[in-house]
Amino acid sequence: MSSEIYKKPVELLQNLLRFNTTNPPGHELACVQYINTLMQDAGIETMIVAKDDQRPNLIARLEGRGEAPPLLLQGHIDVVTTASQDWEVEPFAGEIRDGFIWGRGTLDMKGGVAMLVAAFIKAKKEGASLPGDVILTILSDEEAGAEYGAKFLVDDHPELFEGVKYALGEFGGFSSEIAGKRFYPIMVSEKQTSMVQIKLSGPGGHGAMPIQGGAMAKLGRVLSILDKKKLPMHVTKEAQLMFDAIASGLSGIPKLMFSQLTNPLLSPRILNMLGEVGKPLSALLHNTVSPTIVNGGEKDNVIPSEILLNLDCRILPGFTPNDVKNELYDLLGKDLDIEVLRFDPGPSNLNMGEFETLAKVLLEADPEGTPIPLLLTAVTDARHFAKLGIQTYGFLPMQLPNNFNFAELIHAANERIPVEAMAFGTEAIYQAIQRIGARK
Repeated sequence: MSSEIYKKPVELLQNLLRFNTTNPPGHELACVQYINTLMQDAGIETMIVAKDDQRPNLIARLEGRGEAPPLLLQGHIDVVTTASQDWEVEPFAGEIRDGFIWGRGTLDMKGGVAMLVAAFIKAKKEGASLPGDVILTILSDEEAGAEYGAKFLVDDHPELFEGVKYALGEFGGFSSEIAGKRFYPIMVSEKQTSMVQIKLSGPGGHGAMPIQGGAMAKLGRVLSILDKKKLPMHVTKEAQLMFDAIASGLSGIPKLMFSQLTNPLLSPRILNMLGEVGKPLSALLHNTVSPTIVNGGEKDNVIPSEILLNLDCRILPGFTPNDVKNELYDLLGKDLDIEVLRFDPGPSNLNMGEFETLAKVLLEADPEGTPIPLLLTAVTDARHFAKLGIQTYGFLPMQLPNNFNFAELIHAANERIPVEAMAFGTEAIYQAIQRIGARK
């Protein structure tokens, strides 16, 4: 029976994977209806809230003891495209092979949604004692800006989340090995996203009469500098907490290296020594810019007088797009025309109030692991809920094989999750929702 599916999170994930919710266009309706049926079969009342009927969001609520504010569980069911990717399996079949469930969304984030749904239904069916109400929100459209999902709900229906102080969602709780030690990063903050455009101008003319120093030459110079140099280093409290926690779990030279990552004199050399491991760590110490789109020229034999270069900017907590603009001026020159096209502010006030609760859950599940706070280089729906004063913890626990490269499989071909990780994560979430807000 579907009401017993909470005992089979692997099967639940397989069912979710078989709904093609590639965004765009999304078409999350059928998947939401399936989850809604599971809730109703378990005797849980639900609400559907939608900006577009084909892209709904589901809200379900369990009653707690009233000793704590409501706790939000939030997860999205849309996924990114599989186009132009070489998959070994059909990405929407939910196939199990070699101890893994394969498919688009297994990691981002239908695997996490399956854990949240299974833990939520289990709490209902088994009569878990919850400190406060628990609100499960299944979201559309995270992968394309959340205009139909979290952003819509926060902007148009904030009353649904009245009193909520904490949330569990993506990204974190998955094991990662550093210098032979197993760590469990719990996301406590994330970088902010902004789109910046540089306008490059110069004399235009006939292609038969070459021009030196024109817009094309300026584009080449800008791209060359961005390829070779970084924006200035900054040490945020979020990064400091993360590196201190990693260092405390290590010994010897690795401990020394991580303890000095925030030292401006030593950091560049240490990051270089860390090689591939150092690349994501570097992004936690700098505002970053990635050239993504170039627009210019209309005809083969006409030298363009204007070129537009778009930059995907990921901004550290506490900084603004104007800070990045000033850093770009310092790096590239004051004579450029730089415009901020879009800015999505991220969570501004770090709240570690329930971090230790989640850390204890993970330590009980894996005494050999070390939970650490994580500053995420990407963005999630947490930034939207932060506008309501909600602190999201990325907590979708997975105990992963040591050679499993989590980051490289997200949004990539052959995305997959270990079968055993599903039970591990579901039980950890089940334990967490019974403890968050409980009187100490």
